[in-house]
Amino acid sequence: MTYQETCEYLYSQLPMFERQGAGGYKEGLENSHALDKHFGHPHQKYVTIHVAGTNGKGSCAHTLSAILQMCGYRVGLYTSPHLVDFSERIRVNGQPISEEYVIDFVEKEKSFFEPIKPSFFELTTALAFKYFAEMKVDIAVIEVGLGGRLDCTNIITPALSVITNIGMDHTQFLGNSLEQIAMEKAGIIKKDVPVVIGETTPETRMVFETVAVENHAPIVFAEEHNQIISASNSAAGFEYNTKDFGIIKGELGGSYQEKNTNTILCAVQQLEALGYMHACPCETNKPCMNREVRQGFLHVCNLTGLKGRWQKISEAPLTICDTGHNVPGWTYLSEQLKSVKCNHMHIVFGMVDDKDIQGVLALLPKNATYYFTKANNKRAVSENVLKLYAQTMELQGEAYPDVKSAYEAAKAAAENNDFVFVGGSSYVVADLLKNCI
Repeated sequence: MTYQETCEYLYSQLPMFERQGAGGYKEGLENSHALDKHFGHPHQKYVTIHVAGTNGKGSCAHTLSAILQMCGYRVGLYTSPHLVDFSERIRVNGQPISEEYVIDFVEKEKSFFEPIKPSFFELTTALAFKYFAEMKVDIAVIEVGLGGRLDCTNIITPALSVITNIGMDHTQFLGNSLEQIAMEKAGIIKKDVPVVIGETTPETRMVFETVAVENHAPIVFAEEHNQIISASNSAAGFEYNTKDFGIIKGELGGSYQEKNTNTILCAVQQLEALGYMHACPCETNKPCMNREVRQGFLHVCNLTGLKGRWQKISEAPLTICDTGHNVPGWTYLSEQLKSVKCNHMHIVFGMVDDKDIQGVLALLPKNATYYFTKANNKRAVSENVLKLYAQTMELQGEAYPDVKSAYEAAKAAAENNDFVFVGGSSYVVADLLKNCI
């Protein structure tokens, strides 16, 4: 098989949540343990950091990876979903897994895994863990796919766990209350392993404290150790004045990054306390100082390949895309859009069917022109249905059958001093980056 044929085999032959929704979600860790045993428990050959949360876990995972790379470590990074190509999910020092490795893995191992019928994510996780071991990484930053307790990444015992925040998302799998969702996310808390919690509510804090005590896990609430004295936004990203790290310039835009940054800095301090920031294999063999942290924040996209976080597509008209896709994410994005200074706003917008569509639409600005669309994904909501929902929220615009036609219509209508935003779903951003840029 070619690389593209191999990827299509993975997408079509194995249950895949991102394409099928609930039909592609498999609860339980039996397959993960079976795959792990078959490959010789590869995740035990390197240090891991586990990152969960409703929003922000991708930004946090990438930035921690960038910082560790700057410290001289060889770093594996496992994230999901991909935007343009499957290989984005599995990286070592920012470099995607090779096409040849993916092809060989499937061809050599499908006689083992086909009979047990793993999900797409179960098999992809096993592939990542095996690849990291063979690439001899020092540390791997592992992003949870969905939830935590029953997520197939949860076979690892990390050096540090990070839970960014809890919001109402994936309720059909994780529960209908913040407490229930927090309990699922708290499932990544391991015995005697420190955990950093980015944001809490009174309901979720109680859950985290209870699970941490049960596991004798030291727990740090980032909100109680606020590193950020002040933050300012510019075209180049954010600049943070911090207590212990000096001035940090963050490459990632979006007002939600301020919360992520505080979580990341608290995680860095925990890694420092564990010896990982001082015992790293730098050429100078000297302790890593704040410079490496600052460089990681400043160059995270180049170091790790991160895309889609308030990413600038063009300057005139200013065009931004963002993968925010649920009510907690849009709570921040809506405020960010309000702060944009422009003559008129054009929003290319689509969603998938397991999100709170009306909840997100209620947060969108009414003084914009909308280009309702659907991504190339079976879970995408019809552009016409989305338009009808939006009209009940007094949002005006037209429907377009795909992201490319919607984006081209927005570009044609926008003047140089207008603003164009593309988002609502990771898959909308993926189609933009694949087909329009």
